[in-house]
Parts: sequence; structure tokens; C-alpha cells
Amino acid sequence: MAEILQYVHKDGFFHRLTPFSKIAFIIVVSLMCIISTNLIFLAGLVIAILIIAYVSRLHREVLQQSKIILVMSIVFIIITLITMPNGAIIGFLVPQGIPLIGGSIPVTQGAIEIGLILTFRFMILIFAFQMFLLSTQPRDLVHTLEKMRMPMDYILMFIIALRFIPTLQVEGIRIHEAQLARGYNPGTGFTGKIRSISPIVIPLVSNALLRSTVLGLTIDMRGYRTGKRTHVRESTLQHRDYGVLFAMVIAGAGYIVLLIKQII
Repeated sequence: MAEILQYVHKDGFFHRLTPFSKIAFIIVVSLMCIISTNLIFLAGLVIAILIIAYVSRLHREVLQQSKIILVMSIVFIIITLITMPNGAIIGFLVPQGIPLIGGSIPVTQGAIEIGLILTFRFMILIFAFQMFLLSTQPRDLVHTLEKMRMPMDYILMFIIALRFIPTLQVEGIRIHEAQLARGYNPGTGFTGKIRSISPIVIPLVSNALLRSTVLGLTIDMRGYRTGKRTHVRESTLQHRDYGVLFAMVIAGAGYIVLLIKQII
């Protein structure tokens, strides 16, 4: 199982960009997908992000979370079918032939459209943030956020959260494998998966608390907030970064024009 939210060492186009350019990309793409309700535009944005991921050689890592996206997409569509029955009725989620409850949940055109809009928005945000995290080293992100005058406490909390997620994932897998090596058999199916959670969660939480204590002591020993820091490697904007920023400005301006003309 691949680690999530973990930096992948490659030499692709997205890796060569500075974190500032990637943050600008995330902001522009996120605003466009959140504001837009046009299915064609959102689908095109998904395809554009996948093309960028392919050019940057990150498409395999980005598509690793496709199962989660598929499950969440089905959940979004089912929720909208139940809670937002708008438009013409296409069919029924519960067949009419079933006694008593048959034909009770109508499948409407408006609900499907809203569900697809939520699905595309979720895909765009997940893919964009995955590309950002897969191609950005935490130290470079810290330096960039610090240059943007963000409070160091918030930067530290954000970076620690990003680093803890893949660490806890790997540790959870190791605990699960250790339980299986000791002969623990929770069973198969859905009930077996539920029963297997408790022997993993308890030691995982205990190790996380111990790790947080060690992390706090490490931060104090390294002189956190004792003075001005210097960096071994400074990231500066290159020609490709200016090109990406210019493209983001053009894309944002074009989107605003299309939005004003009510085309999208």
C-alpha cells in the first residue's frame, strides 16, 4: 500500500516549480471548481489536471486514491438523490415492484447533476492537493510559508500534521501485520474488518502520544523561536515559475470574464 501525502522524489515539471507557484495553482484551481456549477467545465478541469499530472510523471501516484474517490462519488450521488429531488423524474432508487417501499426514492435529473458537480469538485481538489504534496518537500514548503509572513506556529502545526499522516499509516500497517503474525484472526468480511480495528487503534494512539512527546522535546532542543533562522537552500522563482504564474493570471481572468457573461 502506497503512503498518502508523502513526497515522491522525481524530476518532473511540477517538482521543478517553487512551492509559491504550486500554492498559486492550488488557489486558482480551487476557486474555479468551487464557484463553477458547469459540468462540462468541471469535467474539463479534471482532465486538465490529469494531463498536468501525466506530464509531471505523477499520474500513477495521483490515481492511487481512485478507489476512495469512487466510493465518495457514489456517496455524494446517493445523498443528493435522497435529500435534493429536483427536476424531472428518471426512475426510482427503490424499484416500484418492491411492496410498501417501492418507488419511494425518486431519481431526478437535478439531483444527479448536483451529485456530479460535487463529485467533480471533490476529484479536482483531491488531485490538485495530491500533486502539490507529492512534489513538494516539507522544508521547502516551510521556507515558502515563512516568506509569506505566516505565523510560525501555524506552519509548524501544518507540517507536523502532514508528516504524521504517512507515519501513522505505515505504523498502522506494521501493527496489523504484527497482530496477524501472532495468530490473531478477526475473521473475514465486514465484521472481521470492524473487529480488527481495536487491536490496531489502541497501540497506534499510544505510539502517537509517545511520538508527540519526543517531538515536543526535539523542538525545544533545536531552539525553536530563539532567534533568526538561516536556510541551507533558498528557493527563488525561475522562468518556468513566472510562466506558471502568468498562466494562472490568464486563466483566472478568463474565468472571471466567462463567469460575468454567464457562459459557465
